[in-house]
Amino acid sequence: MSKHLTKRSENYSKWYNELVVQADLAENSAVRGCMVIKPYGYAIWEKMQKELDKMFKATGHENAYFPLLVPKHLFEAEEKNAEGFAKECAVVTHYRLKSDKNDKSKLIVDPEAKLEEELVIRPTSEAIIWNTYKNWIQSYRDLPKKINQWANVMRWEMRTRLFLRTSEFLWQEGHTAHATKQEAIEEAELMNNIYAKFAEKYMAMPVIKGTKSESEKFAGAVKTYCIEALMQDGKALQAGTSHFLGQNFAKAFDVKYTSKEGKQEYVWATSWGVSTRLMGALIMSHSDDSGLVLPPKLAPYQVVIVPIYRNDEQFTQISEKAQEIINELEDHHISVKFDDRDTHKPGWKFAEYEMKGVPLRIGIGPKDLENNTVELARRDTLNKSFVKQDGLILEVKQTLKDIQNNLYKKSQNFMRKNTHKVESYDEFKSITNGDGGFIEAYWDGSANTEEQIKKDTKATIRCIIDEKIPEGSKCLFSQKKAVSKVLYAKAY
Repeated sequence: MSKHLTKRSENYSKWYNELVVQADLAENSAVRGCMVIKPYGYAIWEKMQKELDKMFKATGHENAYFPLLVPKHLFEAEEKNAEGFAKECAVVTHYRLKSDKNDKSKLIVDPEAKLEEELVIRPTSEAIIWNTYKNWIQSYRDLPKKINQWANVMRWEMRTRLFLRTSEFLWQEGHTAHATKQEAIEEAELMNNIYAKFAEKYMAMPVIKGTKSESEKFAGAVKTYCIEALMQDGKALQAGTSHFLGQNFAKAFDVKYTSKEGKQEYVWATSWGVSTRLMGALIMSHSDDSGLVLPPKLAPYQVVIVPIYRNDEQFTQISEKAQEIINELEDHHISVKFDDRDTHKPGWKFAEYEMKGVPLRIGIGPKDLENNTVELARRDTLNKSFVKQDGLILEVKQTLKDIQNNLYKKSQNFMRKNTHKVESYDEFKSITNGDGGFIEAYWDGSANTEEQIKKDTKATIRCIIDEKIPEGSKCLFSQKKAVSKVLYAKAY
């Protein structure tokens, strides 16, 4: 198996980078800033997709697909959105290459194949989708329109890190149109709640729900809802966002409907999305110095069976018993892998599956056949125990539930312990310069205060917490009258 990981306490960033590679999740590609998601990493993403897709469809959304390329004039139509993403855009200007006259082995851009209009590789799909909605929406009978797409997007990045920040990444983006403002607001809130539910129920990752400040919200949105998670190094990670877009895109693309009263009205809009960034969140929420730790609900296989044998006869006997166990586990909808490779010893396999974060490992040797037992090893606690084969299935089912719950409780306790309520700005700075974490504080609502705190500490407002603040509350920084309670943190 691969070399040992750098310890989190020594260099968290290096630990993360090594873990992604050694757990066989992803690697850097030949394209600067882009990644190759390897089969094991993609299998986790597929599990995420599957569960999220169910949740979307259960709330009335349908999947569709829209073009990767966006005509520049469409991209420019909603000014704030265009301005917000302009610096990250990759642009197609030509449609053909040709052989270099001086070196036939090389290709050059054909200057005669310049596009009449440049095409933007989508950094997000509002422009192309709202231009399409203009044709799809004519009457109140066409509403609400609730569309989601699973796609890739391109946002040019100078400093990249696998899963957390790459130039190209995978995501889903929902885009909905509604007859009323209230319907659209309720949709944006609903999707943020769905993201929170997914994070907590499947990722075993507690999150804080709130809204973004003016400077942090999505370009072109009226209001951005978000979920924020706290990683083991005390930094926050934005795990999902949902946006109430008002009528900005409807007006930019002239998307109107005829109401029941026969009036022409602009529709109200939302968009919402999560990306392969969730993979980074999953890794950093639970993993340890021994490798990846996966919650059972998202593990590509929840159980791995490793045979321990000295000869072909023993292997045959163990394989027969393993197949019985596999059949029973699969009957109970538990995903299982039998590692019958003869190219690696059991100890090597144990280390591999520990690194890959497989929730439960079952070891079966000749003595286990004699004693009617197996060795059961938990990845979350690294505890091992011998279990009778007769009661194995029930034990496995219960242990997988315990692992899922244990990971959530462990992360929840970490977040509670590292969420601070401070009395002074000096205390605020001490925490941000130290171990970090979430800091709850009152804010006067001014961009100047937000910017100065960011300049002093590199901490940003992760979200505005939706709760009534006590009368007479003062901003931690300016000592002026506070308008809201917010959550600060340094972030990815």
